[in-house]
Amino acid sequence: MTTGIILLNFGEPAVAERDQVVSYLERIFQTNAAIEDHSGEDARERARALAERRAPGLIEEYDAIDGSPLNQQSVEQATALEAVLQDRGFNTVTTYVGMQYTEPFIEDAVAQAQADDVDTVVGLPVYPLCGPSTTIAALQELTKAIDERDWDVDVVNLTGWHRHPTYLRLRTDAIRTFVKEHELDLTENTTELVYAAHGTPQRYLEDGNRYVEYVDEWCELSSGLLGIDAYTLGYQNHESRNVAWTVPAIEEAIATIDAERIVVEPISFMHEQSETLWDLDNEMCDVATDAGLDFYRVPIPHDDERFPGVLADLVEPTIAGFDPARYHLRPCTCPDRLDARCLICPQRP
Repeated sequence: MTTGIILLNFGEPAVAERDQVVSYLERIFQTNAAIEDHSGEDARERARALAERRAPGLIEEYDAIDGSPLNQQSVEQATALEAVLQDRGFNTVTTYVGMQYTEPFIEDAVAQAQADDVDTVVGLPVYPLCGPSTTIAALQELTKAIDERDWDVDVVNLTGWHRHPTYLRLRTDAIRTFVKEHELDLTENTTELVYAAHGTPQRYLEDGNRYVEYVDEWCELSSGLLGIDAYTLGYQNHESRNVAWTVPAIEEAIATIDAERIVVEPISFMHEQSETLWDLDNEMCDVATDAGLDFYRVPIPHDDERFPGVLADLVEPTIAGFDPARYHLRPCTCPDRLDARCLICPQRP
């Protein structure tokens, strides 16, 4: 049996070229039209207009960070995952990268997997915390791409995996290493650990999505391993649209901190991208400085040598042909019902 593992992610323009940035933004605004009650031709025209308006500012940001490294880091992780699986004796596995908003798109990855004639497709979102517009949306797009090709292939979807103990450990190790290098102490009241989570529209949460529960759980787990009792959580929201988002916004959270410095840990990402290299390192740094706080940001451990093993553990039951429950992978019970397995959903009665 041959297996194609499609690593799913958001995608970002690798270079600050206008056509790429406008196309990227247009796809995002088109996707999000439903939560703003726009549809049809109105939604398409509005998405294009919003993209044209937003593009110059975003181009400046991408110029400042020398383009987004997200796509390249995703390819490197896919290559490393395939190598780990081969080391484990699985030689009939091919990895692919599929992005929601930039090339290679999810439909491109599906087309390549079909051309390679794989027997099973595994959809694996590289989103540590399962969210509606990230994990769920990416898997829905994967399903649509397979259906549109009328491809009769076995599909295994994976959703939430932030509880994987090795993943938890490598993220807390990254925090420990960073604070040690900068001679900081998270147990002192002069230093506050700030978890920065990607925000999501409140509308999804009102529909029953458990994303904020997963964020809260992650913060508790991470802080427990770090041996600290107090921390601050803030959400990186996109409030330029007329939509209610998760609270507290990270700007508001930082404004409440009574300390001398903050150490920011971006918990929603496994790649460096504009939301870390620009939004945090520039915009949030300015917010902290204005509040009289020294700013430190923990780098994303995207190249931690343990991470490909985490991904390999998630797909190994499918490749080896045994019950995923052996690895504590249970049927996903998210309200956005998918035929998927995860490490986080409550067991069905």
